[in-house]
Amino acid sequence: MRQDVSHVDFSKRPFKVTAEGKDYFAKTVIVSTGAFANWIGLPSEKALQGYGVSACATCDGFFFKGKEVVVVGGGDSALEEANFLTKFATKVTLIHRRDALRASKIMQDRATGNPKIRFVWNSVVTEIKDPAQKKVLSVALKDVKTGQVSEMKTDGVFVAIGHTPNSELFKSQLDLDVKGYIKVGEGSTATNVPGVFACGDVQDHKYRQAVTAAGTGCMAALDAEKFLEAEHS
Repeated sequence: MRQDVSHVDFSKRPFKVTAEGKDYFAKTVIVSTGAFANWIGLPSEKALQGYGVSACATCDGFFFKGKEVVVVGGGDSALEEANFLTKFATKVTLIHRRDALRASKIMQDRATGNPKIRFVWNSVVTEIKDPAQKKVLSVALKDVKTGQVSEMKTDGVFVAIGHTPNSELFKSQLDLDVKGYIKVGEGSTATNVPGVFACGDVQDHKYRQAVTAAGTGCMAALDAEKFLEAEHS
């Protein structure tokens, strides 16, 4: 059974989880609400998601073999996506709204040293064409310093401007880091509340892969089982 949770109370046990107007009580809770990719916010971007617009190079990079793609962003994630895409694409253009990257030096060195990657500075994507044809043909760019508008042909757009964890529900309940990810113990899925565990992308700002999320899901189940066994031993 799948329901939308509107409120949780981890202040006492049994923990209370409210979903669609009904209260559920549990001795342990595993939080696996994930994280969502940040998007530019363009209607054309939304219309073309799955038709050439993506936020996951490892998921969709293979479909752009022999093609040219664009990556939007300037941090470690953007450069990691760009480098990965060069395994398939003939050219990767990284578009960044500033004149310098925010990524770590090692990631910058890898990207600038990759002959398949070129950079467009001080620019933002204002439109992606063409939703009417259900495929990416080009992007409209605006220079943030001069205001000049241009168009660049491309076969795909990868948006890499960060992720936001789905942790809003737990702000007053669990310890979160500065980016909103749930804090867990080292080598564990335990949160600061005994009996509450977190797994997947809601507590993982580094890997964000399906296989790592599944792995921590298994860890959380084992941690919860051991927690309950310890209480009754």
